[in-house]
Amino acid sequence: MAAPVRLGRKRPLPVCPNPLFVRWLTEWRDEAASRGRRTQFVFQKALRSLRRYPLPLRSGKEAKILLHFGDGLCRMLDQRLQQHRSSGGDHASASSGAKSPAQEGPPADVQDSSVPVLAQPKAGGSGSYWPARHSGARAVLLLLYREHLNPSGHSFLTKEELLQRCTQEAPGVAPGSARSWPALRSLLHRNLVFRTQQPARYSLTPQGLELAQKLAESEGLSFLNVVSEPEEPPGEEPEVPRSFSAELGASEGSVQQPQLELRPGEYRVLLCVDVGETKGAGHRSELIRQLQRLHVTHTVRKLHVGDFVWVAQETRPRDPARPGELVLDHIVERKRLDDLCSSIIDGRFREQKFRLKRCGLGRRVYLVEQHGSVHNLSLPESTLLQAVTNTQVIDGFFVKRTADIKESAAYLALLTRGLERLHQGHTLRSRPWGIPGDPESGAGPSPNPLCSLLTFNDFNMGAMKNKAQSVREVFIRQLVQVRGVSGEKAAALVDRYSTPASLLAAYDACVTPKEQEMLLSTVKCGRLQRNLGPALSRTLAQLYCSYSPLT
Repeated sequence: MAAPVRLGRKRPLPVCPNPLFVRWLTEWRDEAASRGRRTQFVFQKALRSLRRYPLPLRSGKEAKILLHFGDGLCRMLDQRLQQHRSSGGDHASASSGAKSPAQEGPPADVQDSSVPVLAQPKAGGSGSYWPARHSGARAVLLLLYREHLNPSGHSFLTKEELLQRCTQEAPGVAPGSARSWPALRSLLHRNLVFRTQQPARYSLTPQGLELAQKLAESEGLSFLNVVSEPEEPPGEEPEVPRSFSAELGASEGSVQQPQLELRPGEYRVLLCVDVGETKGAGHRSELIRQLQRLHVTHTVRKLHVGDFVWVAQETRPRDPARPGELVLDHIVERKRLDDLCSSIIDGRFREQKFRLKRCGLGRRVYLVEQHGSVHNLSLPESTLLQAVTNTQVIDGFFVKRTADIKESAAYLALLTRGLERLHQGHTLRSRPWGIPGDPESGAGPSPNPLCSLLTFNDFNMGAMKNKAQSVREVFIRQLVQVRGVSGEKAAALVDRYSTPASLLAAYDACVTPKEQEMLLSTVKCGRLQRNLGPALSRTLAQLYCSYSPLT
């Protein structure tokens, strides 16, 4: 005989069996992320494992049965739990037991508005994100919100302005480690802040503006009074934690500096060699030995773009450890024939030329060095010759071909001495990042490009390959991977459709597939303002509108 069926309401399971542990792990993860520490990933893995565990835990030691919980983390939980109990709290909120949240009400520890809990949002969206108190992300949002409300402001702040205001809000705090802008990277990823122009200008997206307004209301801040009196003493401003500047931290060279001026006799011309050029079979590469033999004054550094640049280095600096340096308007990219072949095959060839044209220096040299027999290369000689010719004729580079590494070193020595004579007797001054005359660079026209130069820190930071990027920049990099789409064509496409979402919306508005294929055909590209053409337009329509594998 079958057992009788028991009727009645099922007891609901608790939403979170261990809310205190979840809250503490979330706090530790956010703190580590705001300071750029790799321990954030440890806390994140443990948090993910804890959320999957359906039973309450009475101590940190019991959590050791879970994945990613080691002795150190369990000890931290036990210590925090002991502090919580000694301060008058109990462990009822840490392990909900059999009672449901509807019967007990939400634990006070979890719903405490003074310590917001960071929810896990979807990638790229704000979701229910609420930045923790005393975090860099929260302070950045409030600073940008204050600038947005300022009637005499520009609704954006540059990196230097953000750092400067951080220092004013938290006096005595020096910039943090070289890991720059962890808070901004998080906000850019969540689409709460977007970046435009170069140097970068940061402003709030509509979602970021809404969140910043809620943050200001939750803290009872009156920004209208602040913006009407921008020179108020720091004591009357909303309190910003001392860790704020360090969490936003960039290197000390990123902080805005006064204009650097080097008069004749106060500087020397120095060749900077990328560290990648010094790697050889011996302790020093053959190139370095040849430069030493030719008595070329040089230094080895990490260059984010190019292989060789020249700097005018201050000879009598105030700080001997950090002399002032201005980058001369010449940059050299060296390619051996075998490296040229591999870069054409894997796509680095086009990407490197694109980055060289946007590095802020006007005179670009492509040094092609012979290496072995052309018959042993992976591409035919005609293909290499065509690539080199395109680099000179279409991209505007000066191409220099050398027979071996000795001739390359001799050419670099010749360039070094030529630049010394060229700048002899001139006063050199620093300028903002960008190309003089480029409307997007912010540098403006330069009366004398020979003497108006970038500082080395601005040049190298502006050329970083893996820096935080806006959606627009990633979209451009995606487009140039399509065969036939050059940098100019990608820039023209992004000028019309700034994000993939706007392009997809335009495709959705088309009535027929034929209209989708011809949507981009009339986009004007380059200096001659030629049409993109139906072939490329059809290729891009197939890429973004096809749900099946591409043929």
